[in-house]
Amino acid sequence: MTALAFFDALAALAEEAQAAFLAGFLVFARVGAIFALLPAFGEQVVPRRVRLILAFAMTLVVAPAALPLIDVRPETPAEIAFYIGSETAVGLALGAGLRLLVMVLQIAGTMAAQSTSLAQFFGGAGVDPQPAISQVLVMAGLALLVMAGLPERAAQFLILSYQLLPAGQWPDAAVLAEWGTARVAHAFALAFVLAAPFVIGSAIYNMALGAINRAMPQLMVAFIGSPAITWGGLVLLMLAAPAILTVWFGAFQAYLTDPTSVRGP
Repeated sequence: MTALAFFDALAALAEEAQAAFLAGFLVFARVGAIFALLPAFGEQVVPRRVRLILAFAMTLVVAPAALPLIDVRPETPAEIAFYIGSETAVGLALGAGLRLLVMVLQIAGTMAAQSTSLAQFFGGAGVDPQPAISQVLVMAGLALLVMAGLPERAAQFLILSYQLLPAGQWPDAAVLAEWGTARVAHAFALAFVLAAPFVIGSAIYNMALGAINRAMPQLMVAFIGSPAITWGGLVLLMLAAPAILTVWFGAFQAYLTDPTSVRGP
């Protein structure tokens, strides 16, 4: 091999390495955006350096399967910025759908706490101040996801996302807005379904308490009613929490399987 042929081969290898490095960085842009909102791994209590390392590790897992699906060859800085922006936007959109499902448990817990007079009594001041019922449901849901193999499911979700939203294409704004509206509506509907036992039980209890107060005006129902509904809310939480988490986990799996469809709660 002559020196000229050697340098030509070296230049071709450098060009291929540059293209592979850019494609890998595009994978990291999508993975990093999703990991910023991913349940369990994207929580605010997780240090930023840990989240960055986890995003790099997931990029190494996803890249071998995703690189053949990335067919972009940007040549100018403007094109590179365009592709990086599109991948980040796609990652944020998909991650927002995952984060909404975590917020479902927060909303359901807040509804349950308001219905059972536990909103402030056991309220906690954490990174996201919320009632204790919300905190319990969120922590239980995150633990359930990790036990069910969240890292493997997240890797599958990321790889399949390239078939749904190819690299280098900005998501259509109208379609994204319609999808986001549907996801938010689904989140609130699902949260109400999860909190329905507490809301219905509270309504029936308050109606009965009102009837007792009308029949016995001299009885101080507040002294009897408040402890009773608090105790009943805790018992109902113990009984309903497994069913709540089962329904919620099914919705989470449905989103990972097909993030475009919005199924009923």
